Amino acid sequence: MEQQFTHQPVLLSECMDALAIRPDGVYIDGTLGRGGHSEEIAKRLNTGRLICIDRDQAAIEAGRRRLAPYGEKVQFVHGNFQELGDLLEQFSIPPADGMLFDLGVSSPQLDEAARGFSYMADAPLDMRMDQSQTLGAWDVVNTWPQEKLKQILYTYGEERYAPQIAAAIVRRRAEKPIETTGELAAVIRHAMPPAALREKQHPAKRSFQAIRIAVNDELTAVEEMLPAAVAHLNPGGRIAVISFHSLEDRIVKTTYQSLAKGCICPPDFPVCVCGRKPSLKIITRKPIMPGRREEQENPRARSAKLRVGERI
Repeated sequence: MEQQFTHQPVLLSECMDALAIRPDGVYIDGTLGRGGHSEEIAKRLNTGRLICIDRDQAAIEAGRRRLAPYGEKVQFVHGNFQELGDLLEQFSIPPADGMLFDLGVSSPQLDEAARGFSYMADAPLDMRMDQSQTLGAWDVVNTWPQEKLKQILYTYGEERYAPQIAAAIVRRRAEKPIETTGELAAVIRHAMPPAALREKQHPAKRSFQAIRIAVNDELTAVEEMLPAAVAHLNPGGRIAVISFHSLEDRIVKTTYQSLAKGCICPPDFPVCVCGRKPSLKIITRKPIMPGRREEQENPRARSAKLRVGERI
C-alpha cells in the first residue's frame, strides 16, 4: 500500500498554482484517485475544508488512510461527479473556493489487473469505476449490437478499424462469450491489418479506451459536472480540469467558452432576450501541458491538458 504514495500526481504544482489555495477556503477534489492532489491541497489548509469525491469505493478507503493526518479538515464522499450538484446539496457542502477534476481512469484501477481495465494483463472483463453499478465491459462486449459497438469504438476510441473490430467481436461471441481482457485483446489484434499492428501503441489501446468510456458513461458525466461545478463556486473561485484525450478536452473547452459567453441568443437577434450572463472567466486560453521532465518521470502525464476557469 505504501508504494502507491510514491506515484506523482499529474501537473501537481500547476494545479496548486491554478487553484490559488487560501488556508481558510473550501475545496473539492472531485476525483480523489490516489489522493496525491488532495494531500497537497490539505497541506495548505488550516481552518479550511477539503471534500474528496470518488465513485470508486476502494479510492475512498485508501484516501481515508492517506489523509488521516489531516483529520476533520477532510471529508469523503462516495459518489459520481456526474451528480455533483445533488452530492453537494445532500452533504450540505457550502459554495467552494476551488474545484479540481483529474479525468479518466486512475492508476490503481489500471494497476490492479482484476479490475479489468488493462489489455496488458488477462483478467475478467469489468472496467467499472464504481463496482456497485451493474453494467460492465462484459455486457458491452457480449450483448451490445454490432452497430453500437462500431459507433463507440469509432467515437470514443477514434479507432479507424472500428467496423472490422466490431464485426470480429460479434463473430467470436457467437461461438462463446468473450470472458477476459486477454481474449478481447486477441480478437482486436486479429481483426486489424498488419500495418496497424506495427504501430507504436498496443493495437487494443483505442478499443479498450472506448469500451471503458461507454461502461462508465464518462463523457456524459463531464458534460453534466462542469456547469454544476461552476454554479457551486464562490465568486473568484477556480475550477481546474485535467483531461487525457481529445474528446474530454473538447467538452471542457467548449463548456468553458459557453459559460464565459453568457448570451445564447441567435446572432441575428438585435437584442438579448435570453438574459443569460457570463458565469466564468477563462484563465487558460491554451491548456497547460506537462514539461519534458514530468513526461519522462510520469508517462501517464504525456497526454494531460489542464484548463482553468474562474467564477465571475
